[in-house]
Amino acid sequence: MTSITGPWGPSEVPTTALLTDHYELTMLRGALLGGTAHRHSVFELFPRRLPEGRRYGVVAGVGRAMRALSAFRFDDQALSFLTDNDIIDTATADYLADYRFTGQMWGYPEGEIYFPNSPLLVVEGTFAEAVVLETVLLSIYNHDSAIASAASRMVAMADGRPCIEMGSRRTQELSAVAAARAAYIAGFETTSNLEAGRRYGVPTAGTSAHSFTLLHNSEREAFEAQIAALGPDTTLLVDTYDIEAAVRTGIELTQGKLGAIRLDSGDLAVMAKRMRALLDSLGATKTKIIVTSDLDEYQIAALSGAPVDGYGVGTALVTGSGHPTCGFVYKLVARADSDEADAPLRPVAKASAGKISVGGRKYALRRLDATGTASAEVIGIGEPPTGDSNDRPLLVPLVVDGEITWSETLAESRARHRRALTELPLDALKMSRGEPVIETQWEDHA
Repeated sequence: MTSITGPWGPSEVPTTALLTDHYELTMLRGALLGGTAHRHSVFELFPRRLPEGRRYGVVAGVGRAMRALSAFRFDDQALSFLTDNDIIDTATADYLADYRFTGQMWGYPEGEIYFPNSPLLVVEGTFAEAVVLETVLLSIYNHDSAIASAASRMVAMADGRPCIEMGSRRTQELSAVAAARAAYIAGFETTSNLEAGRRYGVPTAGTSAHSFTLLHNSEREAFEAQIAALGPDTTLLVDTYDIEAAVRTGIELTQGKLGAIRLDSGDLAVMAKRMRALLDSLGATKTKIIVTSDLDEYQIAALSGAPVDGYGVGTALVTGSGHPTCGFVYKLVARADSDEADAPLRPVAKASAGKISVGGRKYALRRLDATGTASAEVIGIGEPPTGDSNDRPLLVPLVVDGEITWSETLAESRARHRRALTELPLDALKMSRGEPVIETQWEDHA
């Protein structure tokens, strides 16, 4: 176990150093042997493109990545595993025993919007200390940003009506916790996942499943038990048997003060209209209607005209609504020719067909027109231009000389995402498949 202290407070966590690929450490082993491990290097985490049909992406996972970095230590147990299996040699083990990232990181903060080639994370240090971070950083950013990107589209289609994350049973147990966090950043209101509430402070919510109704001798008995435990403001699941009868029972038991009903099957638009009319006829005009049942952003959009007050989303959300990864890559974009402290950096780039990269340390700006609407993602090599009031800088410092300096609440990340969305052209919210809503422009100020 590794003891860490960061913006989140002290805690005991397992080392994150083995959340990596075998070849990261064989590259390190070879670089140490060849005398190139300590060359000054710059790596960049970026997307070559957006997932097919998407018009924008959302950055999430920054906080989790910083937490993983703070616990990235090779303890005795990890080193024993690596040496016993001949993954590393003695010289590499000696280096890793004292491993600490001492370099710099800049990146897009959580909740920010991204586009093709956006330099989402820039990692600068020695080759040795930066290369071993590749896998853990990519795994966090690729997963969390995929969830946040899907969540943002769902929230946009909900148009002010709350979305509830409830996909824990549809993904790996720890992925579920991360998914709840990412969805919350992108605008979901609550999660069903209690660990996300404990670990990250995401508000939690939940009432009952069909099994609770089936446990009792009658639906009335089940409703009486739930209302006794949770009060009349609870949400009753009404489609176990006869929906209309269930609604009438719920309203009777709460004297018209029932908080909400949940519809989990059938034609949700038709049923919502019928149940709204029934509720109103019974005097329960304030009782809300929540719908669930394999929703995604397209179904939420289709329900926009129905009298629905909230959406519970599971499988589609935690699988990125068809795009479970963002396709981010982590590439070396600049390095020195020697390990001398004053050795200049020179750009390096990959030229493989379909997988090219652009060399050099990048800056990134969001170009805004006179109305404050984004018109381009501007990426340049070298120092950014100054004095352009219509260009909003996107990179913020995350790590300075090995110390994590970035600290932000989820509320701040949520607010940033709302602001970033308001900058985008209206076409960004179209559900039809399309190209990125703004283009990526390259500039060179080196």
